[in-house]
Amino acid sequence: MKVTALSLPGVFLLESRVFPDARGFFLTTWNDEQFRREIADVAFVQDNHSRSGRGALRGLHYQLQHTQGKLIRCSLGTVWDAVVDVRRSSPTFGHWCGVELSDRNHHQLWVPAGFAHGFVVRSDVADLHYKVTDHYDPSSERALLWNDPAIGVQWPLEEGVPLLLSPKDAAGIALSEIETLP
Repeated sequence: MKVTALSLPGVFLLESRVFPDARGFFLTTWNDEQFRREIADVAFVQDNHSRSGRGALRGLHYQLQHTQGKLIRCSLGTVWDAVVDVRRSSPTFGHWCGVELSDRNHHQLWVPAGFAHGFVVRSDVADLHYKVTDHYDPSSERALLWNDPAIGVQWPLEEGVPLLLSPKDAAGIALSEIETLP
């Protein structure tokens, strides 16, 4: 597996080696030894799976307590995934990066604790799988405003495709007003 550091500290793109043949393909999506050696020495406690339709935008989510590191992959369809640093003490506070995850490129994204995460679906349907480092605690989850101009995430929204947001995500908080980690 090829591991590439992205522009935010601790955020990595993982590219699996794919072995295609007449039957389909084979790839490894998880290798504990390599992950701990090259990315982070963490333990995953839960796997999550979400399905969303074209135009769904989920995020930007982060946690105040029970912070979660997330290893994310898209097994069906295509999403564009965004990460924002929400650690006030970080020199990259408020900076973002984005990557495409799909069932064609088989890439995975490591988002450490202390970062907000979100994605927009660019295919008819998309399945995302998350390995997380802490259990979900609804009382500690927060939503950063997905289109805050102070951050300037360049979402690749498709003309003519309605944007689908949950009420929580539509009412996200601006970066200047969020509760954050130290």
